[in-house]
Amino acid sequence: MKKDRKLVVGNWKMNPGTLEEAKRIYGGIKKKKALFSHTDIVMCPPSIFIAELKKTDRNKDLLLGAQNVFHENIGAFTGEIGPALFRDSGAEYTLVGHSERRLRGESDEDINKKVNSALKEGLKVILCIGEKERDLEGEYLSFIKNQLRVGLDKVNKKILSDVVIAYEPVWAIGKSDSEAMKGKDVHEMAIFIRKTLSEMYSPQEVLEIKILYGGSVSALNAQDIVGEGYVDGLLVGRQSLSAEAFVEIIQIVDNL
Repeated sequence: MKKDRKLVVGNWKMNPGTLEEAKRIYGGIKKKKALFSHTDIVMCPPSIFIAELKKTDRNKDLLLGAQNVFHENIGAFTGEIGPALFRDSGAEYTLVGHSERRLRGESDEDINKKVNSALKEGLKVILCIGEKERDLEGEYLSFIKNQLRVGLDKVNKKILSDVVIAYEPVWAIGKSDSEAMKGKDVHEMAIFIRKTLSEMYSPQEVLEIKILYGGSVSALNAQDIVGEGYVDGLLVGRQSLSAEAFVEIIQIVDNL
């Protein structure tokens, strides 16, 4: 994946309710892939659907990702799925540290274990970061800086191109289109994220890392967020469950 290409990721969460519906949505997006010459598309369905969706896409028009991953590959870990299993099922990416996982108790240290394990097994990692709320004193910036520092601890600079940062302010998730961050504010956060990363790696190495925005993304705000926010793409939630809505968002991003 070249740095100058955009990236749009669809996170289905625990949707849809059946494999048949998952195939319908996935197929509706896949058949429009030829329209997008500058954008890579990653779909993150429930893990039980990954292998079946992979079978319907022999040409790899879309890339598949896991919504979460465990830091071990094998052992007495009931209910967990490790990176090697996801890779073998057809996933090339995994989300790590999504806000909904953090709200359920995942620490930055837990997330770091997952990041390193997934990268070691050849998965590309989409590391999700973001503050719950903003304060006038700017403490939320220290919060985000810590998420980055701990989350990427011990990640080798040679594989930074396999890391994507998804900035998703928790306070903007699930809100109306108008409550998503404005492009100029997204740009400020992208600058801050790159500055923090440049304290960990060289500025040239940091250029390998894509930055996405997530949080109430729709076709109504995608152009402003990506165009004025100067980010490399989007992490899309509920809108990715509609093939028509998701394709419209991708088209907007691809045209920028």
